[in-house]
Amino acid sequence: MTTSTLLACAALAALACAAHAAPEEKSTRTALDAAHASKFAKIALAGITREYPNKPGNVLADAEDVVSPREMHPAFYGCFDWHSAVHGHWTLVRLLKRFPEGLANRDAIVKALGGNLSRENLEKETAYFEPKHNQSFERTYGWAWLFRLAQELRTWDHELGRTWAANLKPLESRLVALMKAHLPKLQFPIRSGEHRDTAFGLAFTIDYARAVKDTELEELACARARAYYAKDRDYPVRYEPSGHDFFSAGLNEADLMRRVLEPAAYGKWLDAFLPGLAKRDLGPVAKPASVTDVTDGKLVHLAGLNLTRAWTLNGIASVLPDDDPRRAYCLEIARAHTQAGVDYVFTGHYAGEHWLASFAVYLLTDAIL
Repeated sequence: MTTSTLLACAALAALACAAHAAPEEKSTRTALDAAHASKFAKIALAGITREYPNKPGNVLADAEDVVSPREMHPAFYGCFDWHSAVHGHWTLVRLLKRFPEGLANRDAIVKALGGNLSRENLEKETAYFEPKHNQSFERTYGWAWLFRLAQELRTWDHELGRTWAANLKPLESRLVALMKAHLPKLQFPIRSGEHRDTAFGLAFTIDYARAVKDTELEELACARARAYYAKDRDYPVRYEPSGHDFFSAGLNEADLMRRVLEPAAYGKWLDAFLPGLAKRDLGPVAKPASVTDVTDGKLVHLAGLNLTRAWTLNGIASVLPDDDPRRAYCLEIARAHTQAGVDYVFTGHYAGEHWLASFAVYLLTDAIL
């Protein structure tokens, strides 16, 4: 790392530590100031307009499908892959909303977002999902982040938010329709520490549905969550993490179910699902992960695991009573994971930087709460 990168890491680690200094606090919302927000925005801004290197992940139906990433996805061609481009855009919108004044790169952000989120570009993104062979593309991880972007725009009382939300609406509606068609067919949840984890997708879907008042989608997602997870017991924390995890499948599930169950029922479910929580013993899940090679696109996933563990633990804690010892333990572990995760955001390598800033902003601005 360069000296400036090391200094940025140190400053942000101190910020993360200060943000979680008081166990009784439920929110880290005051943790991020405009100066640090500008550093995160700089990474996301560089990514959303960077076409290469790129991992398309598409099905080639015929020779005509062999096109450049930007031709295939004129809005979300950057950040190495489609889903990272989507949450890179979310990151910048989130920071514009949170810091209407003070972002050093605000004008550049607005210009880049305006260029990518044009009506024409998003119409082409929508059309991409029409052929049958493309209808499972980015299901459900990328869809979930698209919902999060749509939610962020539709709850922003600003001309920019209204314009970009209107442009995004056809793609948003297309993916909502695909999600409504998909969930009844999915018999069993996908439990994974990577993109396809069903609990993560459902959590973001429920948040979006409630924000935009799509009662049909909310009821469907909640019903599927109960069907998949309500009877789960004794989650095997000893099996985490796997080598490429950026999620804890168990914590994702616990964070999802807080959205679905009433507090009293959730407390009982949580005792059965994570019995070690009351004993202050989550085994390896309580220990922040280290990364052996930040230049390896898979191994650096463990940096993201620290950040997602922190935000799911904060989410779990947010619905537990103040005097519940499980809450204090969750926040204690979340603080340790927050500091460990933020330490890795400015790696100086694109393998991590094209996505870690989004995860850090999601955590440090309490997007989950």
